[in-house]
Amino acid sequence: MLGLITARRFGPLFVTQFLGAFNDNLFKTAFVFLVTFRLRADDPVGAATLATVAAGVFIAPYVLFSGLAGSLADRRDKAAIARWVKLAEILFMGLGAGALALESEALCLAVLALMGLHSTIFGPVKYAVLPQHLRAEELLLGTGLVEGATFVAILLGQIAGGLLSTRDAAIAAITVAVVGWLASRLIPPAPPETPGPVQFNPLTTTRAALAMAFSNRSLATATLAISWFWALGAVYTSQFVPLARNNLGGNEAVATLFLAAFSVGVALGSGLVSRLLRGRVSVRLAAPAGLVMALAGLDLYFAEGAFAALPALDVPSFLARPAGWRVMADLTVLAIAGGIFSVPLYGVLQTATPAGSRASAIAANNIVNAAFQIAAVLAIGVALSFGATVPLVLAGAGLTILVLLPWLRGFPSGEAAAKPRG
Repeated sequence: MLGLITARRFGPLFVTQFLGAFNDNLFKTAFVFLVTFRLRADDPVGAATLATVAAGVFIAPYVLFSGLAGSLADRRDKAAIARWVKLAEILFMGLGAGALALESEALCLAVLALMGLHSTIFGPVKYAVLPQHLRAEELLLGTGLVEGATFVAILLGQIAGGLLSTRDAAIAAITVAVVGWLASRLIPPAPPETPGPVQFNPLTTTRAALAMAFSNRSLATATLAISWFWALGAVYTSQFVPLARNNLGGNEAVATLFLAAFSVGVALGSGLVSRLLRGRVSVRLAAPAGLVMALAGLDLYFAEGAFAALPALDVPSFLARPAGWRVMADLTVLAIAGGIFSVPLYGVLQTATPAGSRASAIAANNIVNAAFQIAAVLAIGVALSFGATVPLVLAGAGLTILVLLPWLRGFPSGEAAAKPRG
């Protein structure tokens, strides 16, 4: 693992994508804290609404421009795209620093949209480039490292955005963007497999990408299953604060502990799955891992009963109770299973697609991911408004894997494998 991270054919990409995910969440969290504790401190409803708007503004480019991003990555050198995207990130973070200094909500939202566009363009690159630079037996490990690092970067970015002052967060964001650009300059060339003109019409590229993603059972199943996983992750992470505070009697630090357990768990599962499958791209563990996730969610529901009517707990008090460790075990096991579930499915997208359309397949997956996440969060909001408890909602969300099981069990038995790239 360490040898792959330090190799030029993977290390610079790994650092570049990690810092990009970190910066997205650093800026977004710094903005939400600025709004919540300063600009709208006397308007909690308005602050919560603006936080939701911020999340929507960031994710909207994934729906609108992922098809274009996939077409671009399939038709141009992916390393060059990474360099240009990271150069743009420096400019965006400079604008973001000004927005935070001016305490301008509108300008901060504009920067979030630009950062969403930045991540949209880079998204297909970071997965589609791996089969060009890694050997077949390294592909699953490389993909797992990218996904696991993304979750850790999200966690660290959110923590940094909450702890740093607005000024320090702005300086950190610019610094991280510069380091990310320097790392991107070391990514080896990744020329297009099938050079040709880029289609710049977002509607046309989106329609073409989605048509290809659902053109056969393997790609359709992988796309839907990955999107289910990200939707479940969005549901859980969005409910950690109310779960900790309202159901388990914990404070903000306990909610952060939940996010840490979930993020680190996904990273562990993402790194472990390559060893379990001995480097082969295979979905044979997807159905069992999905069932483990559902069972962990159910046990979390039953564990919640031990915390009824307790005063606010800090982390030591929470962990002093056996039920606290049970909750942490449920979240960690669920997350580890999630990493094992999702990484091989990304491998399917990378290897079961023609080389010249690989980025478009990743882009289509990003579109469906975004749609699933939006739909899931809205559905959870409706369920909560009708009186469902957070633990019940989380357990129910996990049980939706039962809908996917027939698809996963009917997945073609042949194992996909990437061709060596020198």
